[in-house]
Amino acid sequence: MEKICIGDKYQIQCYKHDGKVHRCWEEAVVLDVQKDYIVFGNNKTLVTRAEGVSWRTREPAIMYFFKDEWYNVIAQLKKDGIYYYCNIATPYIIEENTIKYIDYDLDLRIFPTGEYKILDRMEYKYHKKIMNYSDELDVAIKNGLDDLINRYKDNSKIFSSEENYKYYNIYEEVKKYNETHDF
Repeated sequence: MEKICIGDKYQIQCYKHDGKVHRCWEEAVVLDVQKDYIVFGNNKTLVTRAEGVSWRTREPAIMYFFKDEWYNVIAQLKKDGIYYYCNIATPYIIEENTIKYIDYDLDLRIFPTGEYKILDRMEYKYHKKIMNYSDELDVAIKNGLDDLINRYKDNSKIFSSEENYKYYNIYEEVKKYNETHDF
């Protein structure tokens, strides 16, 4: 397995269960490496959907990809607070400088007010049927969503504003360093 270092740049590829690429992010910069997850950051990075539609993200994001959990978490640092977009997805793998995972439709959106909402239930039901998700997969996905909600309710540090702004400061320092050292 390749050594992952703070400041390394990766791409992100999100797939669907049928193996098709769903969405790609041009850049994610490593900010921290923990034993069970890696923290990345980006800002105004290019995102491309499978259909070819592209856009740039509007705000800085701190992203948590987990080795053994069935979700990933994106903290979006907006002017009016931090919004969390949490994907129910397979644990990540890294191949050829690319973070890869399979997205399973259900998302958890957490607002700066502390309220949260489960999104895309109909999309999940539809894909479960047409892509024949197994019973075991269905259980893993639902357990992932439950674990994620519990982690949020337990005030996990990944949902801490202080922690995410700390990572954003690290991101700014790493970007500045890379720009002055021609990376």
